[in-house]
Amino acid sequence: MKNNYFKLLFLFALSTFAVSCSNDDDNATETPEEALTEYKYLRLLLSDEKTTAITLVNPVDATITSFNAKFAKSALYTTESGRYAGIVHRADNTVETFDSGFESHGDHVDVDGNPKFGALTGQSLLPTHFKSKIGELLTFNDGDGTLSVAKESEINTAGAKFKTINAGLLAHHGAMATFSNGTYAITQKDNSVAGTLPEKVKIIDNTGKTLFESTVATKGIHGNASDGTYAVFGSASGVLVVESSGKQKLIALPEDFGTAWFGTILETKAKGKFIGYTAAKGAYLIDVAAGTIKPILQSTNIMQCKVSYNNSKLGILLFSGEFKLFNLTSLQVEKEAKVIPETASDATSKPQIQLTENFAYITSPNTGELFQLNLSNMAIAKKIKVSNTPYTITILGFENSKSH
Repeated sequence: MKNNYFKLLFLFALSTFAVSCSNDDDNATETPEEALTEYKYLRLLLSDEKTTAITLVNPVDATITSFNAKFAKSALYTTESGRYAGIVHRADNTVETFDSGFESHGDHVDVDGNPKFGALTGQSLLPTHFKSKIGELLTFNDGDGTLSVAKESEINTAGAKFKTINAGLLAHHGAMATFSNGTYAITQKDNSVAGTLPEKVKIIDNTGKTLFESTVATKGIHGNASDGTYAVFGSASGVLVVESSGKQKLIALPEDFGTAWFGTILETKAKGKFIGYTAAKGAYLIDVAAGTIKPILQSTNIMQCKVSYNNSKLGILLFSGEFKLFNLTSLQVEKEAKVIPETASDATSKPQIQLTENFAYITSPNTGELFQLNLSNMAIAKKIKVSNTPYTITILGFENSKSH
């Protein structure tokens, strides 16, 4: 009996040891943070400062596909659908388009051909400001004060060209915004303020006909965004809010701004709420309905300020190399860490950023790389070699991994 008793004890000890080892192995596996991967149908598109290189990056497996644009140093913008990009060559009076080949069907994504340049192109004088709403692509052309417009559905139509909308404006460094009803808010310059910036905003239809004249004059306008209901413009006189009905108002800037004002306005997922950014003061939340401007990060050390692809978070990269992730509902910092080396404020080429739900992407113009920053643990997950001097970056595709 004794022998049997000790045998049972020995077997029990062995099984306990085996379970313990098994648990240790389980604990040694990757945590959800470490195992996090990007969505299958999401891509990064980059231009190059010194060459015509256009690089499409698959962040899941860190592979790239290389293309060549017509010119170097192009600005890249994602269209409303997420499938396409606008490639703007301001100095060369040209706009190209690019097709990711991904087609969203809500709950899943189909692959509709290989990534390629679109057939749709545009020729205009200094195309500068780019927007995409209600299925359209739109540029404001600084060289003659016109708009160029095309439809996303035309991007792969052979011979398709942007069409011109002439609203009888003077040439100026301007901007426009699209309302959900298909009309446009467009800046005007009447030379009441010295310089290249416009002073007013009027509303036109798609033929260029004026529907509502300006009712508010400012000391200069730069930067704007629209959620379809409100068009919001950065202005030296305050934040200019314009509605499709013609109603206009100014929201006063914070008292300590002095001569500073928001030269950049960004959209969020919340109706009537926008981000205002100025290098002189920092990033602020603009609430159009409440008429308030609240600080998110007050700093003169901001290098890049971008809203995430789903418009719910704000990523701020400082010249110090610190990255801060803000929740736009609470306005609180969710994560922060020093993620890249310091960048001189007068550097010729500076890192650019974009954010998805789980990652931030940071260009490294000095090393020709794209850094993938895991937003869960604030560690660089991948360094992907792209072109020699990456310039601008945009996100294409969908935060979805489900296929048909």
